[in-house]
Amino acid sequence: MTNIRWLLNMAQTEHSSEGISETHSETQARPALAQSIQHCIAHLQTQTPAPAVSDLVADLLALEKATRRNKQKFDYAQLVGTWRLGFITGTVRTRQRAGVALGAGRFIPRLVNIQIRYEADPHEALQGSVYNSVSLANLTFQLQGPTQYWPKTSSLAFDFVYLCLSVGRFQLYQQAVRGGSARTEEFFTEPLKTQAFFTYFLVTPTCLAARGRGGGLALWTRQHS
Repeated sequence: MTNIRWLLNMAQTEHSSEGISETHSETQARPALAQSIQHCIAHLQTQTPAPAVSDLVADLLALEKATRRNKQKFDYAQLVGTWRLGFITGTVRTRQRAGVALGAGRFIPRLVNIQIRYEADPHEALQGSVYNSVSLANLTFQLQGPTQYWPKTSSLAFDFVYLCLSVGRFQLYQQAVRGGSARTEEFFTEPLKTQAFFTYFLVTPTCLAARGRGGGLALWTRQHS
């Protein structure tokens, strides 16, 4: 539950000055990833030694600025799939409350499996669904809702309108929240500034990195079924 709250806080709090960026054509060449980011991806996928958090955060910030400067653009189709959360930094609010040390960044323990899955709507190219889950052993808590992609800023807005609790393949509980289907219809009429969202600055076949509206950074690696 703590990590679900982090996701919502990071995506919903007012964005920092390093939030939404202008974008352009994805055909522009992307430079090779910094060594710390490469080491982070390898660490999350194969349990090799992790890079220093300070180096990783610095390189993610540099990449974010380069993506904004080069007006790099991504498609929603590139986000579709299942991604495991591996690294996060504190939001602006948590950094102000807890100090730099707690907000600098941390790797998610392997014991906890936090995944986000994006699905595309076959009839609406910029819309789809999101499934965010936290699993510990056989217990899984999942939130589900709609998504809306804003290609100009590579921002993916989302909301959660259903929750589910399951053990293994057995579903224990399912409930509509925040108005359920009625909230979904309302969601698609709202502007980006009123929604929770992630603005992506790194999108590859193996990993994603984004800044949430709350100012925190996150990095995910792709999970294959």
